[in-house]
Amino acid sequence: MPQQHSFVAAKIGLHARAAAVFVRAVNETGLPVTIRKPDGLPVDARSLLQVMTEDFAHGCQVVLEVDQDELSGDESSQELSEALERLSAVLETS
Repeated sequence: MPQQHSFVAAKIGLHARAAAVFVRAVNETGLPVTIRKPDGLPVDARSLLQVMTEDFAHGCQVVLEVDQDELSGDESSQELSEALERLSAVLETS
């Protein structure tokens, strides 16, 4: 499963505006992306409510993954990796 390790740069973590910016970016990819803490369970990164209810605080390490079970099969691993890198950049600059 393609994954990207990142951290949350937003001063208040993934709450309100920062979470909305991230979720919007995820939805623009059209990919089934999940987000989790390194030792946690994944949540659907396309859902603002699920992202906000997790405690992704400032500086928190996260793992972004593409749920391969939901893919259409047309995506290359290169495309998936690039999409996760772009999402990581959103987290690290918001």
